[in-house]
Amino acid sequence: MSNALALIIEQAKEQEHQASLALNQARIDQENYRQQLAQIEQYRLDYLNQLSTRGQQGLTASQYSHLQKFLTQLDNTLEKQKQAGGYFEEQIQKCAQHWQEMQQKRRSVEWLVEKRKREHQKWLDKQEQKMMDEFVTLQFARRLQQ
Repeated sequence: MSNALALIIEQAKEQEHQASLALNQARIDQENYRQQLAQIEQYRLDYLNQLSTRGQQGLTASQYSHLQKFLTQLDNTLEKQKQAGGYFEEQIQKCAQHWQEMQQKRRSVEWLVEKRKREHQKWLDKQEQKMMDEFVTLQFARRLQQ
């Protein structure tokens, strides 16, 4: 195999590896996002429980307004986080598609190299057969001359 073909195969393998790493990172990012979202949801739930407990003890209108405002901010943050979820899914899809394309590219290059090897071996076999045929013909011609 020529050095150029070996280099092309190595490049294809490296591109596939990089695509695989990107896909894994996209999955990690999505998992981190999900954990963050769960933490915010848990914090909101804890905050609601705290608000309920404090409400039973009695709150001034000002305190209630402040707590309600904070709860609204939490709800807005949660909504934004949930909207961002589509981004992570889209990234995984793009990375998976790219990885599959790089796998196909590597396979195609490997197939081409194997095809070239087979063709070269076939040519070598023909050359050998041709030499053997010529040798036999020469041997036969020498026997006829003797």
